[in-house]
Amino acid sequence: MRKNRNTALAILAILFTAAFGQAQDAEAIWAEMQDIAIVEQKVMMPMRDGIRLCTDIYRPKTDEPVPVIFSRTPYNFNLWVDGKLNKRQLQRAMEAVKRGYAYVVQNERGRYFSEGEWDILGVPLTDGADAFSWMASQSWCNGKIGTFGCSSTAEWQMAVAALDHPAHAAMVPQGYGAGVGRVGDYYEQGNWYRGGAQQMLFTSWLYWVQNGRVRPMFPKDATQEELIRMSRFFDLVPDAPDVDWKTAFAHLPVEDIIENVEGPVGIYKDMIRRKPNDPAWYEGGLYHDDMPFGVPSFWFTSWYDVSISPNLALFNHVRKDEKVGDDQYLVIAPVLHCAYTRATENTIVGERSVGDARLHYDDLIYGWFDYWLKGDETKDPAQMPRVRYYTMGSNEWQTADTWPPASAEMTAYYLHSGGKANSLFGDGQLSTEKPGKNNAPDAFTYDPLNPVPSVGGNVCCTGGAIDGGSFDQQELEARNDILVYTTPPLQEGVEVSGFIETTLYVASDAKDTDFTIKLVDVYPDGRAYNLDETIQRARYREGYDKEVFMEEGEVYKLELTPMSTSNYFEKGHRIRIEISSSNFPRFERNLNTGGDNYNETEAVKARNQVYHNAQYPSQVRLPIVKK
Repeated sequence: MRKNRNTALAILAILFTAAFGQAQDAEAIWAEMQDIAIVEQKVMMPMRDGIRLCTDIYRPKTDEPVPVIFSRTPYNFNLWVDGKLNKRQLQRAMEAVKRGYAYVVQNERGRYFSEGEWDILGVPLTDGADAFSWMASQSWCNGKIGTFGCSSTAEWQMAVAALDHPAHAAMVPQGYGAGVGRVGDYYEQGNWYRGGAQQMLFTSWLYWVQNGRVRPMFPKDATQEELIRMSRFFDLVPDAPDVDWKTAFAHLPVEDIIENVEGPVGIYKDMIRRKPNDPAWYEGGLYHDDMPFGVPSFWFTSWYDVSISPNLALFNHVRKDEKVGDDQYLVIAPVLHCAYTRATENTIVGERSVGDARLHYDDLIYGWFDYWLKGDETKDPAQMPRVRYYTMGSNEWQTADTWPPASAEMTAYYLHSGGKANSLFGDGQLSTEKPGKNNAPDAFTYDPLNPVPSVGGNVCCTGGAIDGGSFDQQELEARNDILVYTTPPLQEGVEVSGFIETTLYVASDAKDTDFTIKLVDVYPDGRAYNLDETIQRARYREGYDKEVFMEEGEVYKLELTPMSTSNYFEKGHRIRIEISSSNFPRFERNLNTGGDNYNETEAVKARNQVYHNAQYPSQVRLPIVKK
């Protein structure tokens, strides 16, 4: 419906107003743009296989060649939306032109006016290389191209960087998790998985984005003039009906969720069947850690984004590159997905205040491009910190030469209880003391048809089913199927900055089940704010290239994918972890049958146990920063 698109545009307008100051109206911006820039709309840029990609070009009126800031996207950038000028698009282009850059924006193949068939991240990779070659050959280009964007407008950049095109001089990827395939211990395959469990955000995202088998297109012989004229009447944006995703996500089988809400038939049906190490993940536009990397990069991430841990792991991986490892820089902000400019004097993430988290993003980004694309030595990145990260709790920007900070020391906190850690009212404790020999395990019943609901968290794109960010977890922690382990009130403040590692020793009477964990900052008045969360599907505990099922009565070691945060637990606060077997609809429910899960409608209750004794010392390891 139109209101969906207009709501999204309104939100983006707020973001751009924050970024660029009080903005002019769209007509005034367009009038000024025509005075200072040459604007070429609906340029159909040819790819090597004959497919043409729709491109808009905004470049300064000058006889001197200029560098290019290139934004490639699956989203709509049409200059006209609902018969009105696209203000946010004009603002972005105007900023680049005024700073002496050509701004080039292009749709991936198969999106809107671009020809061809769409796939996630706009494969083939050669499209990126062909676009670079085309732009570099233009008389108005100085041969230097920087790529820029957030979310899906960023996520294609990493794999294209592996091609090391000579014109691709620098990049600024923001919120780029869905571009990460496999990196180290993370087999997320573009945010599709976490610990082998599907992240359901892609179900709702693909409802809006994936093309159906039938979509409107203009004839191939349409002239550029005709396309420009008709783009005022047709922007080719589908008006998808609203969906109550809180209800829609509960449908079984999972593979039919989009069909059940009468969404388009597309690539979802194929992707939902892929396992975490399916060869198909390695044939598309994802970046994997066995690929080269050739581009200086300024990475922007955020604590409450859906893939903060693999994002940070990718930064560390690229830092090892012999060619460009020293040309990698990082910012970690305390905001939601792509919400960098939404930080204010009192930044609220969910319902928790994290203080004044503002940062001069434009100056940082354009300073980066000025150095790499214009050769401005006064903007040498060696003068700035390698890592800028925001510590919540103390509410301050900090800097480091590495991530995690070199002063962070991993400290083990062990699970303790008398076998009754169920809920906030149980006897679960978290302590640096090792557990005794005879500690009884904790047990709970996981019912897939009554899963633990997601309250806040590190999410995006769920169509309103989850509000991302930090929320008080106390009401949730009253459930008996959540194990709660908490330290005593801290005698002094503790900064936790880095990757949080978890080892659990578990058992189940089901062939397969999941185990979840959440890290929480507990205030003296009882408020319990979530920091990060993860999950592990037990069948993948020995690796994602095989499935090994559980046997009743056996105890298994699970190493969960690391969480990440920077949080200062003030004196009097407590550190808490929650353990359960569901976090829905953040993660797909495991139906506990040992079957394919995506095509099943019947569920099995599981009686799950967590052991914590001298033989099975379940623990969470926190990176404590020594001051």
